[in-house]
Amino acid sequence: MNKLNRFLESTLLKPTMTGSEVDSLIREAIEEQFVGVCVPPFWLKKARRELGEENVQLVTVIGFPFGYSDSATKVFESKEAIRQGADELDLVWSQTAYHSGMNWPKVEIAQIAKICHDEERILKVIIETANLDEKQLVEACLICQDAGADYVKTSTGYASTGAQAADIIVMRETLSSSVGIKGSGGIKTLDLTLALIQAGADRIGTSSAKALMDSWRNSQSLLK
Repeated sequence: MNKLNRFLESTLLKPTMTGSEVDSLIREAIEEQFVGVCVPPFWLKKARRELGEENVQLVTVIGFPFGYSDSATKVFESKEAIRQGADELDLVWSQTAYHSGMNWPKVEIAQIAKICHDEERILKVIIETANLDEKQLVEACLICQDAGADYVKTSTGYASTGAQAADIIVMRETLSSSVGIKGSGGIKTLDLTLALIQAGADRIGTSSAKALMDSWRNSQSLLK
């Protein structure tokens, strides 16, 4: 396995987050060389300035956390996030449309995928695995893949459960090797992190990235 830091997106999306917390998040991401750092759209400009030319992807969320904004709003959010310097967008898909049996989630994802790809940005789609049975999970993955998503992401952290290794396994078996998987939601222990990576996750989004790195280094030292 590559160094753990190259799987980790350090994430801070709590409602009461402060500018000083953003500073800490960015500083740790630079020090640890995490693959990415995820902040709410409000903090994009600040995060872009602080990251500068560092090899850390700047990620933000679209339609967060429930995904039921209308598509025009999500399109506007996406364009504005890219304008403000986001490298990657994590879009919450339209759960309400999907569970109503509509084809609209695919249409919406395709619209935003085109916006991202025209600007050489990455699109990840959050499908909220806690709200899907296995058949729906497979269907959701295929919808995202067919619509042009670069990654399919498990969770927002606002559902009953977050990332599960069993779901990652199903996702990896379903998706093409060209589509990545991001595990997120409730990832706070090294054991779970490694289990998700073993199951097929390419990215891990977590608010515990620094603690996970400390645990990983400690585990490596014990092996010597």
